[in-house]
Amino acid sequence: MELNDQFDESGLLISLQKGDRKAFEKLYFFYSKRLYGNILRMVKSTEAAEEILQELFQRVWERRKTIDATKSFKSYLFTIAKHLVYDFLHLQVKRRNLEAYLIETSSASYRHIDHEIAFKEAHAIIAKGIRRLPPQRRHVYVLCKIQGKSYEDVSRILGISTSTISDHIVKATKSIRSFYLSEQVCLLVCMLCLC
Repeated sequence: MELNDQFDESGLLISLQKGDRKAFEKLYFFYSKRLYGNILRMVKSTEAAEEILQELFQRVWERRKTIDATKSFKSYLFTIAKHLVYDFLHLQVKRRNLEAYLIETSSASYRHIDHEIAFKEAHAIIAKGIRRLPPQRRHVYVLCKIQGKSYEDVSRILGISTSTISDHIVKATKSIRSFYLSEQVCLLVCMLCLC
């Protein structure tokens, strides 16, 4: 529909300023289709385009007393539409950024939990490896490596030479490392069997 004698825009705008709902409806039906098409091209969502169109005409109704009937109503409508689309797109970007942040945060939390689980599993395997050591070697290892005592202190406590303590530590470390690696291989094999 083109502007013609049957569509007196300035007369409708003057009636609209006075609160005439029929004038509002005529303006709505004349412009809504074109506005909707332009909005839809920008927001790519029929639901969002419909909401923006409704918001646009709600603003027109609320601001009807301030509309200048001598100026282009079409430009007025398209300016409001442009601002509403901009606000919508800006909000979408903010939401996407928030979603990305939440995904990253939750992923980081899961990674933290994974590391914690892996640490606990490793700690349990090492503790089991320590328990498997011969009693004297285990005692030396716990005093030096777990309690942090020096070789000299352990030498005085147990009444054995520092070289014997060093020998116990070397052999204990080798035994624990070997046990740890064999347990890790067993876990890996079990996981592969479950896949």
